[in-house]
Parts: sequence; structure tokens; C-alpha cells
Amino acid sequence: MLFMIFGVVAIVATFINLYMYKVGKDYKLAMVIGLSFTALTLCAEYSLVSVWVEVEDWAALMDVVPGMERALWFLTIVSILLNIAPILLERKGKK
Repeated sequence: MLFMIFGVVAIVATFINLYMYKVGKDYKLAMVIGLSFTALTLCAEYSLVSVWVEVEDWAALMDVVPGMERALWFLTIVSILLNIAPILLERKGKK
């Protein structure tokens, strides 16, 4: 459940990051928060999987892990790209 809270915070911080960039304000703190909570989401998900391994809940592992792997890869890549987009756009604008 903790991974869902961290994930929501990461998404909100990412949108704040993009909004702050769009209105011309300092966006870097929101970017760091977004990326940090993305990392915390991955750690929390890994902890959940670790608990399932400890209690030998193979059904949960077989049911959830294959789909979550793809989702976590995709969402992490999207989070990184969205959070660094303002930096890339700022550099492109200076050229």
C-alpha cells in the first residue's frame, strides 16, 4: 500500500514540476521530489515482493510480479523523461 502513496506523490510532484516550468518559476525542487518519490515507489514495491517471498506466497508473486515489472519499467522511464523535460527544454531554448 505504501508504494501507491509514494506513486501518487511522485505523479503529483511531476505535474507540479511541469507546471512550474510552464509558468516560469523554479521547478527544480519539484523535479527532485518527483524523482525521489519514483525511487521510493520502486523500493516500496520491492519490499512488498520481498515479504511475499518470505511468506512463500507464490500465487501472489506469479500473479502480480510479471505485470508489475512491465508497469514499473514503463512508469519509471516516463517519470524520468517528464521530470527532466524542463531541463532539456531549457537547454534547447538557450541554443
